[in-house]
Amino acid sequence: MTFFKLARRTALVALPVLALATALPAQAAYPEKPIRLVLPFGAGGVADVTARILADKLGEKFGQRVVVENMPGPGGIAAARAVISAPADGYTMLYVTNGTAISVASFNNLPFDPVKDLSMVSLVGTFDLVLVVNPDSKYKTLEDFLKDARANPGKLNIGSIAVGSTQNLGAELFKSVTGLNVQIVPYKNSSDIVVALLRNDVSMMVDFPPAVQGQVNDRKLKILATSATTKSPLSPEIPPAADVGAKGYEVLSWNAVGMPKGTPKDIVDRMNKAIGEVMAMPEVKDAYAKVGVVAKSSTPDELFKRLTADIKKWDDVIVKAGIPKK
Repeated sequence: MTFFKLARRTALVALPVLALATALPAQAAYPEKPIRLVLPFGAGGVADVTARILADKLGEKFGQRVVVENMPGPGGIAAARAVISAPADGYTMLYVTNGTAISVASFNNLPFDPVKDLSMVSLVGTFDLVLVVNPDSKYKTLEDFLKDARANPGKLNIGSIAVGSTQNLGAELFKSVTGLNVQIVPYKNSSDIVVALLRNDVSMMVDFPPAVQGQVNDRKLKILATSATTKSPLSPEIPPAADVGAKGYEVLSWNAVGMPKGTPKDIVDRMNKAIGEVMAMPEVKDAYAKVGVVAKSSTPDELFKRLTADIKKWDDVIVKAGIPKK
């Protein structure tokens, strides 16, 4: 074989290798610019706090900023539209939550469909509701409350925030699962419910732990149970409601990350892996725990199944409670 033929054959063999070598850096470079993380909430809440912790850690990991954009609005519509209309290139993400599932169930004509319009990436945290009473009341356990409610149908009431919120629907689900004849009383905000509970205007309230943690720590309120089916690592001394008289009751609220449908799988997988690593960091677990959230990741498929299951769950609750759809 002549030198020229050998050189030509070597060059032909080398071409695919060279092409692969050229392609690899482009794939490995993601992200090459800042990433947007759009929140359907205002600044300062639990979702905002946890999102900013996540964004900071992802930024450190990727060497690129992850910029949190607050875009509050009814049903999370504004935030979802901003993400769905963005290029499916991995540079725009949506903070998907249990509220997203509720929006699908609450609106007759929601202008987006998270199931069809988004690629699920990963959970980033879960948190329970708590069932709370005035510590001076006669209810020392959840069984005490259930016994009294059954003995006095129509006389007890449960406070929650706005109709259609996770807290409100959690209260409606509790009423449905236990078969109680109680009134669900909506208030403007959690502070108003706390005042009502301290005045004994309501018999019990259903809310997220951060809304009552200060009063609980000061022994002005008492948590009877959580809406989880297993004991929370944040409060293992508090029993799940399902274990103490409310069989079948479960409300697990959650935050997660999604990307526009059509985002390349390798980018989704890379972000999923990075989120999993961030959620496993002890400092992230500790920071999330301070606002009542368990740092937790998932596979995209697990998140998709949770979303679709919760859409059906909350639709059933809304229909049974007779809550008008928007």
